[in-house]
Amino acid sequence: MIDFGVTERKLAELEQRMDRLGLSETDIEETFVRSRGAGGQKVNKSSTCVHLRYMPSGLIVKIQKSRSQGLNRYYARKRLCELLENELLGKESSEAKRLTKIRKQKDRRRRRTRGRNAQEAQREAGET
Repeated sequence: MIDFGVTERKLAELEQRMDRLGLSETDIEETFVRSRGAGGQKVNKSSTCVHLRYMPSGLIVKIQKSRSQGLNRYYARKRLCELLENELLGKESSEAKRLTKIRKQKDRRRRRTRGRNAQEAQREAGET
């Protein structure tokens, strides 16, 4: 596989994930675009932003997390795998499970806050 400037373990995990999803390098169209934003002159002069298009499904990923093109290539492929998992697995994907967990936590906090507010209102009504 391509050298992205990441550890061998991360590279192996990405390869396994891509194989599991049936994602091959031949199905990916990769282009490089000039980055924008923080990073100064270096970012403005070099094409470090990675634009991936997965031909079979038409998914498009554009990443510019890092100032390094190699790392951005890694991050883009990782994000593409996440999007494909979400599309294929639906509610069983790790992203969907993470969002469900967060939603439950927020609901729990909201219910607790409502209970506290109601108790405070009763106390205030009782004092006057």
